[in-house]
Amino acid sequence: MVSVTRRFSMTVFICHWPVSYTSYCSQVAKNYQHILALVFAINEINKDPSLLPNITLGFRIFEDTNFARMTYQAGLSFLSTGGQMVPNYRCSRQEKLFPIIGSLYPTISMQMASLLGLFKIPQLGYGSFYPFLKERTVFPSFCRIDPSEASQYLGIIRLLLHFHWNWIGIIAPDDDSGENFLQALTPMLDQNNICVAFTKRTLSEISVFYTSIHNDISLAVAVRESKAKVVVVSGDPNAVRNLMRPLLVYRIRTKASLEKVWIVTSQWEFAAVGTSFFWRAVEAFHGALSFRGHTSDVPGFQSFLRTLDPLRPQGDVFLKDWWKLVFRCSFKPTEDIPAILNNCIEKEDIENLPPSLFEMSMTGNSYSVYNAVYLMAYALHAIYPFGSRCAMIRNGKRLLDVQPWQILASLRSTQFNNTAGEEVFFSENYERSAGYDILNLVFFPNQSSAQVKVGRMDPRAPSGKDFTIHTDAIVWATQKLPSSRCVESCSPGYSRKVVEQEPPCCYDCELCPEGTISNHTDAESCVPCSKDQYPNQNKDQCISKSISFLSYQEILGIVLTSLALLLSLITTLILTAVFKHQNTPIVKANNREFTYVLLISLLLCFLSSFLFIGRPTRVTCLLRQIAFTVIFTVAISSILAKTILVVVAFMATKPGNRARELLGRQGVNSIVLAGPLLQVITCTIWLGTSPPFPNLDFHSSAKEIIVECNEGSVVLFYTVLGYMGFLALVSFVVAFLARKLPDSFNEAKFITFSMLVFCSVWVSFMPTYLSTQGKAMVAVEVFSILASGAGLLGCIFLPKCYIIFLRPDLNSRDHLLRNKQNRNTNV
Repeated sequence: MVSVTRRFSMTVFICHWPVSYTSYCSQVAKNYQHILALVFAINEINKDPSLLPNITLGFRIFEDTNFARMTYQAGLSFLSTGGQMVPNYRCSRQEKLFPIIGSLYPTISMQMASLLGLFKIPQLGYGSFYPFLKERTVFPSFCRIDPSEASQYLGIIRLLLHFHWNWIGIIAPDDDSGENFLQALTPMLDQNNICVAFTKRTLSEISVFYTSIHNDISLAVAVRESKAKVVVVSGDPNAVRNLMRPLLVYRIRTKASLEKVWIVTSQWEFAAVGTSFFWRAVEAFHGALSFRGHTSDVPGFQSFLRTLDPLRPQGDVFLKDWWKLVFRCSFKPTEDIPAILNNCIEKEDIENLPPSLFEMSMTGNSYSVYNAVYLMAYALHAIYPFGSRCAMIRNGKRLLDVQPWQILASLRSTQFNNTAGEEVFFSENYERSAGYDILNLVFFPNQSSAQVKVGRMDPRAPSGKDFTIHTDAIVWATQKLPSSRCVESCSPGYSRKVVEQEPPCCYDCELCPEGTISNHTDAESCVPCSKDQYPNQNKDQCISKSISFLSYQEILGIVLTSLALLLSLITTLILTAVFKHQNTPIVKANNREFTYVLLISLLLCFLSSFLFIGRPTRVTCLLRQIAFTVIFTVAISSILAKTILVVVAFMATKPGNRARELLGRQGVNSIVLAGPLLQVITCTIWLGTSPPFPNLDFHSSAKEIIVECNEGSVVLFYTVLGYMGFLALVSFVVAFLARKLPDSFNEAKFITFSMLVFCSVWVSFMPTYLSTQGKAMVAVEVFSILASGAGLLGCIFLPKCYIIFLRPDLNSRDHLLRNKQNRNTNV
């Protein structure tokens, strides 16, 4: 140790209740590694010539106690000197006290903070603490050096959600820290639909425990009988023992294991209770998941531990007693110790100690103590004018004149990287910004144990990476991942249904309604698929709907296209034949101009069906209905004109009949023009007010998006169809009345039958059209167009073609004259 001009002292409150033999009650520190981490850090700093040159850091250790009077006495003692309890009175000038580290217990931390706050002396607390210690107005000098408990609570929730555990038990101390734990965790559990099967409180005072151990066995019974497989436990080391003793008694009495998954908070220190006396109780925690303040491997710490020598303690008053306790040996055979102890032969290896007794790597609390020492050193470094002439000089030696409040102000802005390479600083709430490691506690039959890091909760990590867990690395007490639920999870395709008078976690599963899915387990509700998708059979995934329209590639489209082409070809051939034999009697008999108009309109009707096949566009939607109705109106009007012409021709043969004069050829021609003109006017109004347009129908079919033509105005659509039907009905009536008129080539009988077919097709079309949807609806309309046109073509022109091609002898002038003479003879 180098020559120094001034010595600064840190005071550490570390409880040293023993883990076993009560005869060593005031001598052996159970949190011994905390002391070693403190000594190691101070040695490093004192050897560092650049951090605090010519300054030596020292420390004083006080036992914290649950008695407020003793705590305050200890606080006043290090605020005074010379054995006098007089605060601010100091005889010594070589030693100056600045920071306080500790205690592990919130009650003592609060008692010390209320005293130290008056003097602005920094206090770095770790372990469990009360939330109101954050109140800066009440405790202005208190800071926390271990991670925030808020991130630990969030880690517990994330852990439960990760394994789908929603039915748990909670055990907490029956003091303010346990109450704070429940108040902080319970709302988070409720928000995430995690239910608490039972809540038990453990005794927080170790002295009270001994009188009630047998009465508190009910705690172990409640844990055993509960269906909850997961138990979340909070508490300080006292609570650890107060829980383990009932578990031990229960294990001895019943010979049964609990087989629970324990989730324990960072305040637990298994090294405090891991002796062989408690092994059967500790073994119950096999497979437990434990949160611990994040630590990193500190270079040189394990080498420092290997140098521990109880024969050369170098001022360590705890080492020898701790050595005897953990190795269960004695340095002097004459000591008054239990007979079961062996002699210490100086060959005991500290590295062979199980982690339940002592760890070679820093624990979370030890790591916090280590960082606390460095925080103070860097805070002092920031305000001390090393090399400056402003420092006080006395007897030729440089002195430091720094007040505690200056250290406190500097401490809050201190930021550095420790020897493990991690950044250390305080957040806005005066808590160290660090996360938690998740450990898996494994206990072996040979009374050895291991603590395996299996996850991390890091609040500073990006969203999605702040929580990590390696499930495959976890050893479970039940050999496999347990399920801790009130009911089995609802599989995808189902949603939860709340059951009255039952906890929210005890729900029923209900199949998703039509059109909705749930793609994860325990869905609160089913969500509908987007309009271009539909649920699969299991209702756990949305599938894109297929586009549906009457295409040329499908069978129905091919059949209708082929039929339309065939009828168009037949019509063309008939038109060619009629034109070639236009001067024959059968063609001239019923006005060949009307015959041409009829055949051409039928040809266009067959071709108009192609407007209905293929994907609808704006142009095809505008043309399809209008084209076919106007063209069919022309065809029906020409048929009506031909029929009226037959009637007029017959009536003109009677003496005194003026029908030919009233109608004449111009009157009959006007029928062919007037009929389509009214239809054109109606269609023009239709296009001008509410024209058809292409539309995507997402709702008519569950699995298809129907590409259709929306007719715009439904009223006008049925108006043009109704008008066409009216003309067809008139033509049918007129032809029916004229079917028996004497004439060699009277078409009225054929027109009557053709109009009967035409009307039958379109009357049956209406209900069929209205009862179908999608491409089936379009196919019905195309088929109706082709069938009605084919009916007109076949009924009217097949007899003519028969005479033209097969009986040309009937299509002659001589045959007509003979028929006329025969009729006159019969009369």
